[in-house]
Amino acid sequence: MKRNCLIVFLRFPEAGKVETRLGAEIGDEAARRLYSCFVLDLLDMLKKAGFRIRIGYDPPSSGEAVASWLSFCGVHFFPQEGEDLGERMKNAFRMSFREGFENAILMGTDCPDLPRERIEEGFRSLAAHDCVIGPACDGGYYLIGFTRRGFLPSAFSGIPWGTGDVLKSTASVLSRAGRSLRLLTPWRDIDTLADLENLAVNGDNGFRKSRTMQYLLSPGGPLSQVRADA
Repeated sequence: MKRNCLIVFLRFPEAGKVETRLGAEIGDEAARRLYSCFVLDLLDMLKKAGFRIRIGYDPPSSGEAVASWLSFCGVHFFPQEGEDLGERMKNAFRMSFREGFENAILMGTDCPDLPRERIEEGFRSLAAHDCVIGPACDGGYYLIGFTRRGFLPSAFSGIPWGTGDVLKSTASVLSRAGRSLRLLTPWRDIDTLADLENLAVNGDNGFRKSRTMQYLLSPGGPLSQVRADA
C-alpha cells in the first residue's frame, strides 16, 4: 500500500476569480499575481520536501491551462468535482484512498509561508489519530487529513464554509462520530490586506527570498501601491 498523499487544491489564476477579498483591497490584477506567487512558492517547497503530491484544480475546464502552467511539477492533476467545497474535498479524499494511499492530507494555497515541518507533523499525527487538522487563525483550517480507516465523509457535509465556525463545526462532527483528532499549531492564512501586512512584517526569514515576498515588497508591489493611494 502507498503511504502518504498530499492533495493541494488550487484555482487557475484569473483576475477577479482568485483571492477576491484581497482583490477588493489591492485590485484584481495584483491579487491574481500574488495568488500565482502563492502557488509557485508553495509547490516549490512541497517538491523539495519530497511529498507525493496530487493537484486538484478548479474550474474543471482549466485542466490544460493548469497543466501547462505547472508542468515543471511533474505531478498528477485532477479536476475538483462537487457542488461545494465540502463535496469537492470529500471526493478528493475518496479518490486518494481508492488509489491505495494509507494517509491523505488536503490543503489549499492561502498559506504560502507554511513550513514543511507543519505538514510532516500532520502525517506523523496520523500514525496515532484518525484525523489531523491545522487550525487557521480565522476559525477555518489550513489543512485536514485522514487515515484510510478513519476517513469520515460527513466531516464535509453541513459545514458553514467561509465562516469562522468551520473548525468548530468540523471538530464537532468528528467528535460525535468517535474519531480521534489531533490539532496542529494554528497558522495565519492570507485573505486580506491586514494579513498581507502581517506577512510583510512577521514573515519567516526563510520566506524572505520567495516570489511572494519579492512581489509584495517591491516598489510597484501591492503594499507600496496601497500606501501610495492612502
